[in-house]
Amino acid sequence: MSEAMKPVKRSKLRVWLGMRYYRFKRYMEWYLGEDKIAGTRSCDLLPHVISEHQSPLLRQLKDVDMWLQHNKITNLKLAIARIDGLILQPGETFSFWRGVGKPSRRKGYVDGMVLHYGKFKHGVGGGLCQLTNLLYWMALHSPLEIRERHRHSYDVFPDSGRTQPFGSGATCSYNYLDLKLYNPSDEPVQLHVFLNHENLVGELRAASPSLYRYEVYEREHRITREYWGGHIRHNLIYRRVYNLDAELIEDCYITENHALMMYEPLLEAGDIPRSE
Repeated sequence: MSEAMKPVKRSKLRVWLGMRYYRFKRYMEWYLGEDKIAGTRSCDLLPHVISEHQSPLLRQLKDVDMWLQHNKITNLKLAIARIDGLILQPGETFSFWRGVGKPSRRKGYVDGMVLHYGKFKHGVGGGLCQLTNLLYWMALHSPLEIRERHRHSYDVFPDSGRTQPFGSGATCSYNYLDLKLYNPSDEPVQLHVFLNHENLVGELRAASPSLYRYEVYEREHRITREYWGGHIRHNLIYRRVYNLDAELIEDCYITENHALMMYEPLLEAGDIPRSE
């Protein structure tokens, strides 16, 4: 694993060809796959919130220009407009990129912050990972099943202000790094996502109140120094499920995370705010 995490410098041509290959594979999956993709939206919200979360829109990050974060808000508004109110009927799957579509300047998307091989750059539609992070975290606190999720390969910021375990987000890149959520329950689940003055806010809503409480936590968290000089951060994400009588009914493994750290592990937590 440590050898696989060692950064590899790839030519621009190889990166371009690889991206085109994986996008083509995804298009074939869309056209030939058997998933029943959720596509119905409604302005009428289902009455009960079964999961909710919010994250700040603007953070002062070291070496990151604030105009990129302001542009991110523009991108988030455009993406939210495509998926807010979406209803996942029983047996349906939500695909982030099928719902949002390809970000482009023609659609109004602007340059936002993009993480590329552990470094910052700007790209059209940058910042949408904040939305997939939010959706993934809410899904972990709901009956929805995670059918596809991609971890962040780089740990870029120390843990200042972190309220969630390391590795509890979901990265995205059109269209080959997708977030897919499946509804295995016998009633619909609705996405409600919006912005207020300070936060990106999300809710999962249903016709009936939730019968369960969810607790997401980590195990086996460790940081290792590799022979080639880098540090790798690792953990396992688990979830406990309780019924309304606070009885534990499930304690199960969710996913494993490995990320190359882009800062010194002993850096004071207050030096640089975390983006997740």
